[in-house]
Amino acid sequence: METSEISVTTKYLTNEEKFKLEKQNSRMVSEFKANQIEADAKKYWDLFYKRNECRFFKDRHWTTREFTDILNDENNSEKRIIFEVGCGVGNFIFPLVEENFNFFIYACDLSPRAVSLVHQNPLYNTENMKVFQCDITDGDVFKAIQENKIDIVTLIFVLSAIHPDKYLSTLKILFKLLKPGGMLLFRDYGLYDMAQIRFKAGHKISDNFYMRQDCTRSYYFSIEFMQDLFTKSGFEVISNCYIHRRTINKKENIDVPRIFIQCKVMKPK
Repeated sequence: METSEISVTTKYLTNEEKFKLEKQNSRMVSEFKANQIEADAKKYWDLFYKRNECRFFKDRHWTTREFTDILNDENNSEKRIIFEVGCGVGNFIFPLVEENFNFFIYACDLSPRAVSLVHQNPLYNTENMKVFQCDITDGDVFKAIQENKIDIVTLIFVLSAIHPDKYLSTLKILFKLLKPGGMLLFRDYGLYDMAQIRFKAGHKISDNFYMRQDCTRSYYFSIEFMQDLFTKSGFEVISNCYIHRRTINKKENIDVPRIFIQCKVMKPK
């Protein structure tokens, strides 16, 4: 069973959680290692998809539920254009195809192997989608999509895997791709999520930024941080909140708290 609530405040840390977060500072990721995993980010995500293929992430049928007012626009009969950043193996785009929404979908991923797996899916159809390999942080995307082209950009559990130094420039690239009045939908890991607190010493790169065992990375966002970042990128912030979720199984004595951050922002008309 899952329960969830929306909030503008993050969780209250227990003394034990404060101790765990402080202990992470006792041994940080070395500058050499941090630079190496930044340089080889594409390689590590390719290895991730080599190991897991299509088995790791579940299809995101929840996206249209969480963003109903944006995606289920019954008053708009014109085909809209969506761009999914960090498509992985298609866990977002193929549920949309199955629901027969009136979209043309662009999607990209840093990993060539992930893109190849998308192309192998029986639902992949070049008439209503174009999926390509791209590093969204360096402007290569403009070779595939022109400015002011996109109605909706989705950035779901993607920005956290990018180095924080590149957040602002990445959002400015996405801002250019959107039409005036276009929306960016954002969901990612929230500050003090369970996964952040569980990191051991030796995994912290910088404030709220961590290296996983497989050398992929994860950042944990506050709503204040995202408010400032979106504003500096030129967006108008429509909503910006934490999603507090608990996965509860009384029979197995499991009660796992999760914190995500969810935002809707618009390129001004």
